[in-house]
Amino acid sequence: MNLLNKTTKLLGVIIVLAVIMFTISITFNNKQIPISFFGGQEIFSPSDWVNEEQIKVYSDKIVLNVKNATWASFTDTNSMDPFIDETSNAIEILPARAEAINIGDVISYKTNYGIIIHRVIEKGIDKEGIYYIVKGDNNKLKDPIKVRFEDVKGVVIAVIY
Repeated sequence: MNLLNKTTKLLGVIIVLAVIMFTISITFNNKQIPISFFGGQEIFSPSDWVNEEQIKVYSDKIVLNVKNATWASFTDTNSMDPFIDETSNAIEILPARAEAINIGDVISYKTNYGIIIHRVIEKGIDKEGIYYIVKGDNNKLKDPIKVRFEDVKGVVIAVIY
């Protein structure tokens, strides 16, 4: 076998192994954990606002045992695509304390232009207290204001498509 054939076969084996390694996933405690050899950035996810005991699934209905929940629907701004869109509906709650809202949570808040729903990307404290910096998932820029707890209408705890 000449050197070119050996090199071609070796390259083929390397490519096949790379594809297998890229697509492999490990099952751990009934959860799939994908393996990425090309990196990937951890992105903050929403907080766990509803625990498993509050969710009851029956053959004819689903019950969420969540106090003080409100229903939310959305306008077609595309700012939160593909997470939510105009045909999506959501359930929100208003936390008791500003400290409960975390980076990754999706909040709706009052502005002079109406209610906006965006994801918290930063949380800080200044002389006026806790504030949130928010951004639509599909927007390139963060919102230009600090959102204060008194302007928060709710935190999204469920999205229904």
